[in-house]
Amino acid sequence: MSAPVVIDARGHRCPVPSLKLMKAIESAPPGARIVLLATDPMARIDVQFLMSQKGGRVLEIEDADGLLRLTIETDARPDAPTD
Repeated sequence: MSAPVVIDARGHRCPVPSLKLMKAIESAPPGARIVLLATDPMARIDVQFLMSQKGGRVLEIEDADGLLRLTIETDARPDAPTD
């Protein structure tokens, strides 16, 4: 497994951390791991909601002195073919 992509959204308020994460998800291969660094406490809620919508999952949330480190995994299934 390759190293996770790290998205640094420290100092940004909602919705910027989620938007940066969504952009990374869209270009990531299925099953990729992404780490989001954020200082906005709403990222904890927003990222979980985003993953429920995008089909990925939150693997871990670390909170150390106001710095959130959210590790997510993109949906392991490739997109369904469209006809």
